[in-house]
This record gives sequence, structure tokens and C-alpha cells, in this order.
Amino acid sequence: MNQYMKAGALSLLAGACTIALAHDHDDYRYHHRHNHADFGGQVEKLARIQSKELFGVYAPLGDSSAASITADQAHSDPKVLVTVARGLKVSVVSAKAELGANIDMMALWPNDVHPTHIIGCNEQGSGQVGVQRIRLSNGAVENIIASGLTSCDPVEITAWGTIVAGEEAGTSGRMFEILDPLNTTNVTVTGSGAATATSDPAHVRFLGALGQLSFEGISVLPNGVVYYQDENRPSASIPGGGYFKFIPTNVWTGGAAITNLDASPLASGTIYGLRLGRNSGGTDIGLGNHAGRGRWIAIGQSTNAAPLNLRSGPEVKAQWPLAAGYRPEDQDIDKGALEDGFVRVCGTNTGQDITDVDSDGGNFFGETFCITDGTPAEAAANTAIPEYQLLISHFPDFGMPDNIAYQPGKGNWLIHEDGEGATYSPRRNNDIWSCLDDGDDADMLSDACVKVITLNDLAAESTGGVFDADGDAYFFSVQHNVTGHGVILKVTGWK
Repeated sequence: MNQYMKAGALSLLAGACTIALAHDHDDYRYHHRHNHADFGGQVEKLARIQSKELFGVYAPLGDSSAASITADQAHSDPKVLVTVARGLKVSVVSAKAELGANIDMMALWPNDVHPTHIIGCNEQGSGQVGVQRIRLSNGAVENIIASGLTSCDPVEITAWGTIVAGEEAGTSGRMFEILDPLNTTNVTVTGSGAATATSDPAHVRFLGALGQLSFEGISVLPNGVVYYQDENRPSASIPGGGYFKFIPTNVWTGGAAITNLDASPLASGTIYGLRLGRNSGGTDIGLGNHAGRGRWIAIGQSTNAAPLNLRSGPEVKAQWPLAAGYRPEDQDIDKGALEDGFVRVCGTNTGQDITDVDSDGGNFFGETFCITDGTPAEAAANTAIPEYQLLISHFPDFGMPDNIAYQPGKGNWLIHEDGEGATYSPRRNNDIWSCLDDGDDADMLSDACVKVITLNDLAAESTGGVFDADGDAYFFSVQHNVTGHGVILKVTGWK
């Protein structure tokens, strides 16, 4: 299978080909017989040769690991849960027994320059811990929200000194804001929707202003504008997950960290949904118009007392068709673009990679996309023209993209797989890939991707990736691994 990628029109440059339909392991594949050397393959080899310069590793990985270590091996040395590209080094941040078994997304606290802690969401049921803090110096774990959250997934730090964390729980998913996360301990959440309550409302508060959906990817700009998406697949009655923007009533203009959640820019504002298509006076919309420029369409204001259902509520249905993806997952801010004064958020549509032709699999391996939205001021005023463009079209060896993290310094994107490789024949583990952004070539797609980390536990999934400010240290979780408890690793050695 291909391990590197030059997306887009490179295949057109390979010349004329004939297509043969092959039957392999009860699955059909198209095989191309080129009249001359495969130019796309040459690009892949070139990416491998230049891996140190392009990706910061001496040599990328080849095939995905097929290993599945035992619990005893993982307990003895959690680092063996992964294999990394040559030149990278792995260390253990925490593998404490009390660390949530399904730690998902994470944020560095109090910042990514000099972090002392990780704040992480634990994606389990309401009876398990929801949000934890993990001390980087010794891996010590403490509970912030001890119970009451269902499938806590996204977590993000804000410019005004709080943490936001949400639930991937369908139309009942909620977002919360946490004040003083190092000193807020063992809070419980009760109720649902408008009846949501917490045992410490001064420090943990329901953010009804962002509405309700299956929260997954979320990005908070320094001025308080929030981009987020609904982790949902299409069905007969509704489209896939939508892309939303929240604009605060009072944008954040800077200053000291807040000491009261009433002062949060997320306390009130307006929610917008992305609609693609601007031709014919904005009527050239709907199925088939799945990329390009569009508009942010006002959905309305949501409150704690009356949170909006952003998947299928009447306020959203009134504005259909909105843009939708197949299970939109994580997203991250392009920090390089933000430093240059522009808003660009890149995220993933997971798709599905069940390849057996006798099953219901559709061989849609997922996408990585980017949304641009003018300057931060234009994003807050909703005066920019948003644009949605594909960055990576995924393929069998790099299927079902999930978490994504921008790497400062290099400007690359690290993308985690959440695929079905453990069910393949032969079986394989999920991987983490490093992808170049689009360069100065003619297309608008990633120039190449290489495999830099592979798991050694067929039951596990890597998730929650986040870089420090220099792009030198990468933190991620090995979720639902063979130990039965959480494991957070750090990878360094990027050249």
C-alpha cells in the first residue's frame, strides 16, 4: 500500500493507463498499469529521501505494525505501545492506574510555552471521571469533573484563562467552561439540557450558548470566536455533521485572566452554520456543492435555559441546506496563518474504511479539510467570505482520520488514524502521519504525507495529540489500550 502521498493531479501526470479489476481477499481493487514509470511513486520516494528536512525524522516508517503486546508488557514499559520513526524518542507522561482509560483530547496548561499540566477529557460514561489534570513533572492525576459527563471528548484552552470541555453525545452533547482548573476538584454534573447543574457553578458552568450537538473538534480564537463541528454520519433523514461558528456578544480584547465565569465571552452570542455555494445570488447550494466559498448563515442565539439542537432542531432545519461532512472529528487552528493575521482551521471527516465488498462498507477513507475565514476581526464581524477546501483525500493505508494537530515551526499537520485495521486480513494497527501543507505548486493539496508513529496494540487508538509552542514535544493518548487505564506519551526528537 502507498505510504506517502502526493494528492490530487499527480495521478493525471502518470500518463495513459489501463485498469484491471482484481479480486483479492474478497475485495476488489483497481490496479493501474502505466506505460512508463509511476511519477506519483517517484514523488513518494523523494519525500522519503527528504524526510529529515520535510518531516523532522531521519526515516519514516514503512508498514504499519501488526503487533499486539500483552498487558504485562505494557505495564512494564508503556513506551512499547508505540513504534516511532527513526530519530524520534518516546517518554511516558503518565500511566497511573487512576488515569482515565479513554483520555481523548488534551490541552496544555497554563499555555503551550511553559506548560505544567495536561487537561484531558475522558471519553467514558457519566459514571466515570470526565475531566482530569495531569502533572507533567511526575504524571500525577487529579479529577476536575469527577462524574456526570458522557463521552467527554473535546477540550481547549481560552485566551482569558479558562478551559472548555464538551461531550460527544449526539444531540444531548453539552459544552462546559472551567475556571481555575488546577484548583477545581471533584465537581459533579447532574441533569441534562436546560436542567444541567454542577456542584460548583462558580467554577464549572454549562455553556448553553454554544448549543447542543455531538461535540468533537473545537477551536477557540483569541477573540472568543469558536469553530466547532458535529460528529455525525449521514442517514436517510438528515445530512452528516455540520460546521458551526459562534460569535460572542462581547469579543475578548485581551487583558488579565477572568476570575468570574460571568465575564467569559462564551456566556452569550450568536451561532452560525456554514453553507457552501455563492453562485446565482447564493441559490447554487445543496448536494454537489461540497467545496469552495460560502456563507455563515445565522442559526440564532442559544441559552442555558433553551439550548438549541444544532443537528436537527427547527432553527437549523430552517436554514438547510448547510455544509455537512461524514463524521467530522477533530480540528486545529493553523497557528502560522494566525500569526500572519488570518483565520484558517483544519479538520477531519472520518469516513469509514471497511473494505470488504461483502459488507456494507463504502470505501470512503475520509478527508482532511481546511476552512478560511478572513482576519480574526472579520471572523468576529462575520464579514469575511469563508472557504472550504480539501487538503488530503485519504486512502486505505491512511484511512479514517481522527485527531489533527498543527506542528509549530515546521507548519506540518500530524493526523491520527481511527480505522478498522484490526479487522483486516492481515491485521494492522492504526498510525499517526505527518503531512506537509500545500506548497507553491499548482494544486491546493498536501504535498506529501509520511507515517511517523504506529501502535503496537490492536485494541488501542491514538488520540488527543497536541504540540508545545515550539513544535518540539508532541503529547498524545493511547486510548482504550491493553492496560485498562490511560497512557499519555510524549514524542520528542523532531529535527
